[in-house]
Amino acid sequence: MHCPHEHHGSVERIEKRYLELFDRDYKYSIIHNTNGDVCGHYPRKIVFLEYESSDNNKESFESTLQISRLQDLVNRSKMARCRGRFVCPVILYNGKHVCRSSTLAGWGELYGRTGYNYIFSGGSDDTFGDAEEVLEDDCAVRNNDSQLFDKVRGSDIKLLKYLSVRYICDLMVENKKVKFGLNVTSSEKVDKAQRYADFTLLSVPYPGCEFFREYKDRDYTAEGLVFNWNQDYVDAPLTIPACFTKNLNINWSEYQSWDLVQQTQNYLKLLLHIINSDGKLLVHLPDRLFLFTCMCQLYKINLIFDILSPRFSFSASIF
Repeated sequence: MHCPHEHHGSVERIEKRYLELFDRDYKYSIIHNTNGDVCGHYPRKIVFLEYESSDNNKESFESTLQISRLQDLVNRSKMARCRGRFVCPVILYNGKHVCRSSTLAGWGELYGRTGYNYIFSGGSDDTFGDAEEVLEDDCAVRNNDSQLFDKVRGSDIKLLKYLSVRYICDLMVENKKVKFGLNVTSSEKVDKAQRYADFTLLSVPYPGCEFFREYKDRDYTAEGLVFNWNQDYVDAPLTIPACFTKNLNINWSEYQSWDLVQQTQNYLKLLLHIINSDGKLLVHLPDRLFLFTCMCQLYKINLIFDILSPRFSFSASIF
């Protein structure tokens, strides 16, 4: 049995190390999340990279963010995302952020978390700035949930705009995640009020973690492994603006016939094309985004330029 103090010390050592690594190349701000108060699924110190440092500015730092404003936006927007995993920058490339988050929370989680927070804060929760009003109107909201969604998704949009995000890449193969007949998560692309109309939305369906069991069963061989797009729950089509597809020399209409290697290569080409143009990008869903954000980071530090060549093949280490 591990001692809690040993675990705490290990976490502190990891934190110290990654902050030292960030210090080498970046200027950054931190939002403190010591007890998981901001998000129980994020680190105790959430780093917001601001700009790359150089030998000339190593000793000086002029923040480009208003950290109090950022903290407020995070606190108000986190309810909009599944499990509170709010929009957070994870890569800074040529002054542009690549952000991660979970997908949008459905009404079930939203109502549950709203009530939970209100009860356990002693009736003083200020996540939305007017919690009592939210609960007093609960019956009306259940008949017309747009009021509550306006509040939380409006805050989510403010955070996206504060981080200058222009493009949202949704990797879900569903429009909404359904469990036991209930919509448990949603997506920007099916927001009925079109609240995310100011952003360019890309629907880039990519198989989830369940599919990668087949990859493991095939001894980590991805060549020839094709996702079954005819399953009942798969209803999200590939939707990419023409401005991104015309320069990539890819026949996107054939995406359902691609094996895992070709699909991942082509999606990565798309993301890198956006990043290398003028795009600040949000990528979600959690079990898929790590693959792409990690490969984008490796590309950024010049480690996987060959990944886009026809000779490239997947190995277990990539996943």
